[in-house]
Formats: sequence, structure tokens, C-alpha cells
Amino acid sequence: MSSQICSPLLSYVGLQKQFGSRDILNAINVTLQRGECHLLLGENGAGKTTLLRIMAGLLKPEAGHISVNKRTLCWLRARPLLRDKVMYLHQMPYLFDGSVLQNLKYAVASSSSGMCSSQRNASIEEVLEWSGLAALVKCPAKQLSGGEKQRLALARARLRRAPVLLLDEPTSNMDSESLQKTLALLASLKALGTCMLIACHEPSNFMEIADGEYQLSAGDLHSWEV
Repeated sequence: MSSQICSPLLSYVGLQKQFGSRDILNAINVTLQRGECHLLLGENGAGKTTLLRIMAGLLKPEAGHISVNKRTLCWLRARPLLRDKVMYLHQMPYLFDGSVLQNLKYAVASSSSGMCSSQRNASIEEVLEWSGLAALVKCPAKQLSGGEKQRLALARARLRRAPVLLLDEPTSNMDSESLQKTLALLASLKALGTCMLIACHEPSNFMEIADGEYQLSAGDLHSWEV
């Protein structure tokens, strides 16, 4: 069921994108609400990753604007805000060289202004337990399995306290155990109020946390509740 209607975190209006002469996105509108999870469906090449990257401020659209707190901003002016509020996670998340612990230290350092060292350490210990990575704290991050890397990326997202997560095939090629662990973390983040938009090919995996679905086809976006 959908969460209670409230003021949107972010609204994207009229997003357009072309590659050469090919129209990828045709005046796409997306509204993100706190604590809601929507799935983004579509065939390979439909433009799902393109849309997520634009929404995260990583790719410039040909047209469109962003609305936040009743302010309307062009994409360029909104880009610093998007980088602060929105975190994009690829199916093969980028990890820093170094251990699991060092990756988490980088994340907490970027989002913990005003926190003392003991508070930062406590936050890291909390997410290590939360993510099930406490036993791997000294392991080089790039040696983790695919599922462990995704859980580390989600742990970093929790430390950064990003209000919006855009996830691109976060459970692709996972075994059943890794899938269930990752889904549990996503459900926990949703309960904490995080808004999520998840691009996926297997929507049945996310039915317990999804409030609705978007279908991207031929550059147009259609939505419905689940």
C-alpha cells in the first residue's frame, strides 16, 4: 500500500534526453515521496539507467526542471542539491580501494559534520551489524562477493543519510541468500523514511516493499500502484 501522502521530496518535470537522433526520454515526470518505493521497469535499452543518472545529477538532460520545497530549478542549478539528496547505486557499485571499514569511514566523513570521533565510530559499528558485514570489516572491499558489495553500498548509503536512493538492478545475479539479505536492508531503509526507485527486471522480488511501478517504453513513462 502507498504511504501517506505528504509534500514530495523531489519532483522531476519534463525530462527529455536524446542520443544522436534517438529520443530516449520524452518529457518524463517523476515525483518522489519520503518512505516510498517504486520499481522502474522496461526492456534493455529502454532508458532506465539514463533516467536514473539524470535524476541523480550525473547526466544532463536536453530539457526539464526539478522542483523542491516549492522552488523550481533548472537541472544545472539543481545539480549540487541532487548530489546531496540523491544517491545512485549501480548493480556493480563503485567501491574505494581499501577495507570494508575504510569504505565506511569515507562515507561517514562525508556526512557527519558536527559528529565527534566516538559518534562516528558508533555509527560505523551500527551499520556493520545492520548490514551483516561485521565479520568482514578488515576484508578488502573489492574482494567481496557481489551480494556483499551491494550490502556495503547500502551501508554507505545509510551512513550518508541520503533521502533518496536510485538503485540500478541491485539484486542482479544474486543467489537466494544474498537476495534475501539485500531485500531485508532495503525494507529497513524504507522503514527509516528513505525513498527508493529501483530499476529491475524481476519485480516479483520487490513486491513486499514496492508501493508502485513505473514502466518506461518508447521514451514514455507510465505509472500504477501495486
